Formats: sequence, C-alpha cells, structure tokens
Amino acid sequence: MRHLAIVVLAFVLVFAGCAAHPDPIVDMKGVNPDLLAKDWADCEGYSEQIVMGQGVAKGAAAGAGVGAIGGAINDHVGRGAANGALIGATKSGLDADRDKQQVFKRCLRGRGYQVLN
Repeated sequence: MRHLAIVVLAFVLVFAGCAAHPDPIVDMKGVNPDLLAKDWADCEGYSEQIVMGQGVAKGAAAGAGVGAIGGAINDHVGRGAANGALIGATKSGLDADRDKQQVFKRCLRGRGYQVLN
C-alpha cells in the first residue's frame, strides 16, 4: 500500500508539473521588454512560494481516508484508499497550480501590465 501511494504521488507531481501554469499573455503595446523580463522574474518568484507538494500529500492522505471508508463498504479498503489518494492528490495539485497562475497574473497586473488570459 505504501509503495502504491508513492507511485501515485510521483505520478500526480509529474502530471501537475506538466500542466503547470501556462505563461500569461501580455499585451506588449507600449511595454518595455527589459522591464517586463525583470517583473516577470519577480512575479514568477512570488508564484513559486506556493508549495505544491505539501498540498498534494495532504490531498492524497485525505482522499485515501475517505476512499478507505468507502471501500470498506464493499470489502475493498485498499482499492478504495488508492483511488481516493489519486483523486485527492490530483485535485490538490490542480488547485495549487491554479493558485500559482492567479498569483503570477495578479502580480503582473499589479505592476501595470494588461494580462490577456
């Protein structure tokens, strides 16, 4: 069971990393590209403060608990826990990724850029 949880967590982290925030589209009219590059790096740094791994692990643990309870009803505790862990970890990873995107875009907007997406 522990091995399965590690595999599930690794899968979710890779999946979440691949889906990680697409770059914001900035209207470049009247924008200094050098200043944008500096602000981009600063805003990206702020978004990296959101730690995805902790949320994914907590989501997996909560999902495993709920899944185990559901699995106990039909004598499949292990399968229920594994399915719950996968669902919980995936949801938590996607939520953290969405939060990173929002922080990044909010930061750019706060610095006066028109973010189109």
